[in-house]
Amino acid sequence: MLVETNDLWTQFLESIKNEISTVSYNAWFNDLKLIFMDNTSMTIQVPMEIHKRMLGDTYYSLIEDTLFKLNGINYDINFVLEEEVKEEDKVVEELPIEEEKSTNEVWVSNLKPELNFDTFIVGTTNQLAKVSGMAVAEEPGKIYNPLFIYGKSGIGKTHLMQAIGNFIAENTDKKVLYVTCDTFMNDYIGLMAKDKGKESIDYSTNFKNKYRNVDVLIIDDIQFLVGAEKTQEEFFHTFQALHQANKQIIISSDKSPNDLKKIEERLKSRFLWGLTVNIDPPEFDLRCRIIKQKLKGMSIEHMVGDDVIEFIANNCQNDVRFLESTLRRLMAYTAMVVPEKIDLAFANEALKDYLNVNIYSENSIESIQQAVADYYHITVDDLKGKKRSNTIAIPRMIAMYLSRMLTEETFPRIGFEFGGKDHSTVIHAYEKINKELKDNKKLQQEVNEIKNKL
Repeated sequence: MLVETNDLWTQFLESIKNEISTVSYNAWFNDLKLIFMDNTSMTIQVPMEIHKRMLGDTYYSLIEDTLFKLNGINYDINFVLEEEVKEEDKVVEELPIEEEKSTNEVWVSNLKPELNFDTFIVGTTNQLAKVSGMAVAEEPGKIYNPLFIYGKSGIGKTHLMQAIGNFIAENTDKKVLYVTCDTFMNDYIGLMAKDKGKESIDYSTNFKNKYRNVDVLIIDDIQFLVGAEKTQEEFFHTFQALHQANKQIIISSDKSPNDLKKIEERLKSRFLWGLTVNIDPPEFDLRCRIIKQKLKGMSIEHMVGDDVIEFIANNCQNDVRFLESTLRRLMAYTAMVVPEKIDLAFANEALKDYLNVNIYSENSIESIQQAVADYYHITVDDLKGKKRSNTIAIPRMIAMYLSRMLTEETFPRIGFEFGGKDHSTVIHAYEKINKELKDNKKLQQEVNEIKNKL
């Protein structure tokens, strides 16, 4: 384990405290207790049943992302009440982690079971991609190898890829591995950082076993290989080894293979060996059906009528992730206000600030970069470049902070848009500006003025 249990829990709570308001933290996180943790799962005690719903529906992604950033592990997180803790302890006593490891190899596919074909809603913009995905799932390694799926962020590429993986894992004995490009790069960087000798040899063997000893490799956001020449070379050899063995490869990107700049030509040509399919932003009818699907199982499902669904669909036109976060926002507001029903007036009140700030534009990061550059009388190229003078570095950090706050983009994606900066650089910028804003009145004014221009 990379971080000791107590230290991890303390760091986790501190990170959450910096991400959300004090009111929200005190309401939902202040009374949590860590009950159990191993290398794959975590059990957290909550005060009341409503905490289970709120943490599971509204804050789960934040919790998951925060833990991954601190420890590099995608935990399976369980929320339990105090009266349920003893039952959880019994399970731990009967199935010690050490004994499980010593007798059976546990293969971690990184797949989320809820991301399956049943929950992937189909419309005209993604129909071909789903049909192609189902064909690959039924005969992995035989047709469409590789399957290359591309489209803008947040429109369902990850869901479809995981659906394929889950279908194969459930219906065959094949080993399936889902990773992000960022994970692949970090694993390879870790390999390169090891000193020569036995430790390096062992690490190299583990790396190759992880990525080449699989039947299905699913890799997300391949565009982040841009500029990483040695990692591209390693991925090329991994691709070759798997393809020659008729192992299925599934890749996603925000651009088509031909539009990927600074990716080796030999890699781009291999991406075109199989089938390339595009997913476009969902049309209005599809957005409405996605919202209805996402509402299933939520505590507000029975309170939301078609007029509210259409209102949300009209205001979230390009991004499924934004649809999801909008529903979480609506549910959190509902939990605080507790209305008798969620009508159009209530939904408008609950979401007015959120929708005004977060409505997706053609390239929202680009819009933020331009607004920041204009405000500080510099150029967008300055923000994307390597100059470190305060007149450039501080606006760059502000632009990165706003890109994280005002869009649904990930840290790696933001780094990519700022000239290929590493995601750790974006995290540092976000945390620094977030901290400075608490006491720096001048910075608060500047940031607010920039936001008003967007």
